[in-house]
Amino acid sequence: MAKRSVHAPFEATAGDPRHAARATRSAGRKTRSLLLDAASPLFKERGVSGASIADIATAANAFPSQITYYFRSKEALFVECACRDLLYLARATEQAALKARSPQEYTHALAETVTASDSVAFFAEALTLTRRRPDLAPLVERTIERLHAEGARAYASQVARHGWRSLRAPDESSRRFWAVAIGVILEGCAMGRSPDELCAEMLRVLGEQAKFTSDAARLRLVDDRDASTIADGES
Repeated sequence: MAKRSVHAPFEATAGDPRHAARATRSAGRKTRSLLLDAASPLFKERGVSGASIADIATAANAFPSQITYYFRSKEALFVECACRDLLYLARATEQAALKARSPQEYTHALAETVTASDSVAFFAEALTLTRRRPDLAPLVERTIERLHAEGARAYASQVARHGWRSLRAPDESSRRFWAVAIGVILEGCAMGRSPDELCAEMLRVLGEQAKFTSDAARLRLVDDRDASTIADGES
């Protein structure tokens, strides 16, 4: 019988505990994803109090006990749904702006995509909920950090790609964009404004974020020290 080389990689079999652990983790991720998929539209339609655990479990073809197993509580599930929806929206927003050929088109694509969605209002409800449930705040904090980091990366990439001159540092631009989006959408929802009206208001508040530069091959991302210089030069 040939001996197994001591250097040969170990091949996991179906009976191997590590194989079972991987299969369990994979099934768990799938179940969590299904529960999130089912819960998001119910929460958006009925709110956290109007969507019961039983309703969510039925929509996901799952057991109510699985919700408490994976998320501990309905409130935790609500917050995770809202955070995931916001990050999905951020990804869709970046994709929508990829075809922009000018700073104005880029900003318009961002604003139009964000205001056409109900994900920001959904996330705002989660922010309010975490004020009463500080144990859920870390998830919101991580979501916001990721939102800003990915927004800054996408913006810097566009500026570099087109040779635009950014009027603010990428991180500042990303944070400003999402702060304006949340504020405008919350106010607009309370006033019954349409997506077109929300988009127009966002564009008005944001103003110019970048400009064409005479040297299209040169990237210039300003930082706080440069901001005052630019302001003086444009006044």
